[in-house]
Amino acid sequence: MKQLMELEFLGTGAGSPARYRNVTSIALKLLDERNAVWLFDVGEGTQQQILRTTIRPRKVDKIFITHLHGDHIFGLPGFLSSRSFQGGQQPLTIYGPKGIRNYVTTSLRVSDSRLSYPLHFVELTGDGEVFSDDTFRVECRQLDHRITSFGYRVIEKDHTGELLVAKLQAAGIKPGPIYGKIKAGQAVTLANGEVLPSQEFIGPAQKGRIVAILGDTRQTANSYALAQNADALVHESTFGKKDGRLAHNYYHSTSTQAAAIAKEAHVKQLLLTHISARYVGHAAHELQTEARQIFPHTRVMKDFEQVNIPLPNKKK
Repeated sequence: MKQLMELEFLGTGAGSPARYRNVTSIALKLLDERNAVWLFDVGEGTQQQILRTTIRPRKVDKIFITHLHGDHIFGLPGFLSSRSFQGGQQPLTIYGPKGIRNYVTTSLRVSDSRLSYPLHFVELTGDGEVFSDDTFRVECRQLDHRITSFGYRVIEKDHTGELLVAKLQAAGIKPGPIYGKIKAGQAVTLANGEVLPSQEFIGPAQKGRIVAILGDTRQTANSYALAQNADALVHESTFGKKDGRLAHNYYHSTSTQAAAIAKEAHVKQLLLTHISARYVGHAAHELQTEARQIFPHTRVMKDFEQVNIPLPNKKK
């Protein structure tokens, strides 16, 4: 299986919608791994942005909110309602700071909106694990913003190693159901009583991927912790280097500050988003140029751009 994992940027702007950038929303597409899509923030108009993609709202089963500023949550009630109209029946869980439950339930109640699926909430109270199953673990850490803001670290658990077919054949084991049992980690007893330990016929585990998606923040130690060795770091870049004082005063980051984190945390690629409307055309490109002087593997993202997150290369 190709194990495709993709990030799709539904909105890359900051504050309010602009001509070329809608406000923040990011889709982590895990269709191969779990036939699901996870959203990170749902700014105003996110459901309209989704209409211009191949994303199906019913596939969204988790939403992670970084903080409760309007440009990150104003699209949430509309998206939840539309999901009902578009065939959504499966439960959906929303993770976010304390207050997200009240915001959503009040919006749905006063608009007399009824959902066709169960809605669950996990309100975050501090750093720690927020979700874990057989394939993924998600951790959060609090950042430094004017209001409570979190970053998320999505950790894919290691994949089972490849079945060593040549070794099985050399041992006289022909293809059949026995291969599936060994791949599943089961010891197999042959007709002659010999026991085949599955671990002897399975190669090294394939290391999983790590994606870090940060909310609005100044530079903080938790940013480095979330980003450590990530295959992709999504970081806000509301301001450029020359506007460092503005970034500090408004509890945001510059492109070069994000690049410094990416470099020190040894990430594979840095994806800059949450771009202020003051940076258009050449000015937006300059944010990328500044950051690349510190961390070359940097891109300023545009709405609807997609980024593949490949599996790490296996060590030989």
